[in-house]
Amino acid sequence: MIITKEQVLQALSNVEEPDLKKDLVTLNMIQDIHIDGNRLSFSVVLTTPACPLKALIENACRNAIAYFIAKEVEVNINMTSRVTTQKNTGVPGVKNIIAVASGKGGVGKSTVAANLALGLSKLGAKVGLIDADIYGPSVPIMFDLEGARPMATQENGKTRIEPIEKYGIKLLSIGFFTDPNQPVPWRGPMVSTAVKQLFNDADWGDLDYLVVDLPPGTGDIHITVTQTFPITGAVIVTTPQNVALADAKKGIGMFMMNAINVPILGIVENMAYFTPAELPENKYHIFGQDGGKKLAEQLDVPFLGEIPLVRSISESGDAGKPVVLQDGNPMAAAFIEMAKLVAQQVSIYNARAIVDTNVVNN
Repeated sequence: MIITKEQVLQALSNVEEPDLKKDLVTLNMIQDIHIDGNRLSFSVVLTTPACPLKALIENACRNAIAYFIAKEVEVNINMTSRVTTQKNTGVPGVKNIIAVASGKGGVGKSTVAANLALGLSKLGAKVGLIDADIYGPSVPIMFDLEGARPMATQENGKTRIEPIEKYGIKLLSIGFFTDPNQPVPWRGPMVSTAVKQLFNDADWGDLDYLVVDLPPGTGDIHITVTQTFPITGAVIVTTPQNVALADAKKGIGMFMMNAINVPILGIVENMAYFTPAELPENKYHIFGQDGGKKLAEQLDVPFLGEIPLVRSISESGDAGKPVVLQDGNPMAAAFIEMAKLVAQQVSIYNARAIVDTNVVNN
């Protein structure tokens, strides 16, 4: 049997990337084709290592080769990735900035941000996390880094901050530079300057995703971050109660303002239900049911999933080891799925932005 590269490309041109709605060949996702008799190998370059459709795409490629060429072909597929970006983020080496926000405090925003960052890292991405909650930084506690101080160097007369690495991701928090036992009585301009330094004065290196844990509400820090740095998209965290949903809706409205115009990657419903450790199959919707899902449907934005109210989540954060690091834990699996969906939405928005840019330029 003689197999040609042209036959392979023709066969794989029948495989569509489900999110981008174009075939893999047109998207230049097929690379490194090698043919040796009836043995065929090639790489599929996904738009993120966290792609939730990886297995589906691989299976579709195998079926295409069997159907359009021959069932006897021995196929070896290398599923790899190259994270996309749509614009210069303003932070050297960083491809995408993901803001995590909430309309009010107490909904578990920092827990979601930390587990999202670690989830993306576990899926193979290079990730950083900025704790931009100036008045209530959580990263030092959640990563067991209380008292830690980043190293700083002088480079061409400018101070460069070296983010602290923990659990495979890079971290910076205002909590690394202040006394944890003292309040931070800063006015707006001081806060804005401090937040910009976490972005501009740090040596982040090459990152696929920089997750930013914003403070609750819609204040100075949100405006500073969104108007200074091109944000890829925002993840909104809420709980099922009406009061939380009302504030989440205001937060989404802020990101959609013309002066800000940040895409909403989706809504996460935290504390969606309570599951006792001794009754893992039971769900008690003590704060209401499907509030986040209904809000996502109402505003026509993606719903990224439910995170239950489970004691192990808060305990792991307090112990400095977020729950997503615990292999085999069902709560870890929930955060991993959320991370996949966030990465999926980033890829979709990046692809749309590139197409829109090409249309305008042509």
